[in-house]
Amino acid sequence: MMTKRYDGGSVRVALIQDTAPASIQEARERLAERVREAAANGAQIICMQELFQTEYFCWKQDPDFFNLAEPIPGEGTEFYAALAKRYGVVIVGSFFEKRAPGLHHNTAVIFDADGSTVGIYRKMHIPQDPGFEEKFYFAPGDGPFRAWDTAFGRIGAVICWDQWYPESARLTALDGASIIFCPTAIGTIESEPDDLMLKQRHAWLTVQHGHAVANGCFFAAVNRVGTEHGTRFWGSSFVSDFYGEDIAAGSMDKPGIVYADCDLKAMEEHRRMWPFFRDRRIDAYGPILKRFGE
Repeated sequence: MMTKRYDGGSVRVALIQDTAPASIQEARERLAERVREAAANGAQIICMQELFQTEYFCWKQDPDFFNLAEPIPGEGTEFYAALAKRYGVVIVGSFFEKRAPGLHHNTAVIFDADGSTVGIYRKMHIPQDPGFEEKFYFAPGDGPFRAWDTAFGRIGAVICWDQWYPESARLTALDGASIIFCPTAIGTIESEPDDLMLKQRHAWLTVQHGHAVANGCFFAAVNRVGTEHGTRFWGSSFVSDFYGEDIAAGSMDKPGIVYADCDLKAMEEHRRMWPFFRDRRIDAYGPILKRFGE
């Protein structure tokens, strides 16, 4: 089955927001059905949440969790590449990559509609907080931030903690991404009050909508839902347009597929009206390479 091919205009995006699977095998069976459903509904680019094949295992430091990692290419990437080819869609997936013994990454892989792997991005910013013990598992990526041509346009990917850094979105957009995808796993510790969770969620939404505005592009973030080991993931997957307005948004607590039609011709017209890239003072940005001040 093939979806409608890209005509240079509108592209239909699907974000698969879900709870944690019980096993990698269950994840693959579940995702195969979700991809089939999304493709049947016209989706051309389908993005999964961060580490979508497993629970969010970074809730604690446990060497046994390294057994969940897999090489790229490997059995997992072959499975999703075949899905992409079967349904004629682009798939953005987030994997726990075993790059070498003792060297692991949180890695996004972009599969084109013919099943080929067109992009690999390794998460650059790695958090370390209670319930989010990621530095124990992941080495930071060696970059760069970039975009890739696919059957349905040029897209980029950043991952979760990257979403707080304007540099990640800017450099991805400067490499030509019309849509920036962000697989994520974010929520709040159950012991924290609801009002704090809502403030954190508001900040999360605000900063990413700002990336869409500042870069004149679409920004798509997909988060998991449910409670895992004391963390409440708040879902709220969304696609923002270049005005920072949601053109689609998901539930805070229910699984689902979020669909959005991204009009790339309208994006081009918008950039002509607000030409942020034209007016950048690239001669004045040297200090950004310093950690802080003088």
